[in-house]
Amino acid sequence: MPAETQYPEKKIIPKVRPALVEAAGSAPDSRVEELWLDFPQGRMRYLKAGSGPAIILIHGLMGYSFSWRFTIPALAPYMTVYAIDNLGAGFSTCIENIDSSVRATAERVLQFADAMGLESFDLLGTSHGGGVAIVVASISSEKKDARLRRLILVDPVNPWSPHGRRLAPLLASPLGSLIFRHTIEQWRWFDHLWLERLFADRAKIPADSLAGYRLPVLKNHGFRHGTRVIRTWLADLAEIEAALPKIRDYPTLLIWGKADRAVSFQSAEPLRQNFRHVRLVAFDGVGHLPYEEAPAEFNRALLDFLAGG
Repeated sequence: MPAETQYPEKKIIPKVRPALVEAAGSAPDSRVEELWLDFPQGRMRYLKAGSGPAIILIHGLMGYSFSWRFTIPALAPYMTVYAIDNLGAGFSTCIENIDSSVRATAERVLQFADAMGLESFDLLGTSHGGGVAIVVASISSEKKDARLRRLILVDPVNPWSPHGRRLAPLLASPLGSLIFRHTIEQWRWFDHLWLERLFADRAKIPADSLAGYRLPVLKNHGFRHGTRVIRTWLADLAEIEAALPKIRDYPTLLIWGKADRAVSFQSAEPLRQNFRHVRLVAFDGVGHLPYEEAPAEFNRALLDFLAGG
């Protein structure tokens, strides 16, 4: 069973900033705790803020709790927010041979909810984390676990987006992995190139983004987690596709950037049709990270859904 621990001397978070949430109608709250949870496979770092009903935030590939620095202050006045670093990602540690498939990651999210004693919670997942959230919902449905209330999926990986189907097998191959380790993993000038691809407008990249996303790469071998995720990418897409029929009845919010170059916006409609109670919010001129590129608009749509509006 995971066990909660706290290490006050080990403060490694880039500070969560309350900027850009006022337009969403919330009062900023920067009181964020950095906490740790011990698993058999590693130590999970997570941020906790606010009070009230619980919501768990799941980051995407190469992301971590830092990704939610504009979202946490918007939610904290109304909810207890848990922003996790998946094992091996961000500043969470893990064993070398950890299973990083979507199902194993989803199981750990539910173990996290168990450890927190959550009787109910909402779930927000982005990109690969959106796929994890889909599988969390599927497992909950299979087990008749009624704690999960609602899903928020932000540009989630899904069977209808071709991006990743071609690249993942190459990067997961021995040759691709070797090339990756000796180029992108080591050459820091690549960092800005991949970050720019996630935004539709490079001028809207927050000033702290590049340094924030570099930290786990420099301090916690962040690319190793990425390569582990890529190894099971195609199998994970099949897992997500099999999960979708089981989660039709969850109230769901889909948020998408129409200019997303990582997960095609064209895949939003077939995914939307899977759900019986769903709302799709799409932003013009926004890329793969709407919570960073258009945080005020993102927070407004999120809070409106959570308020039942």
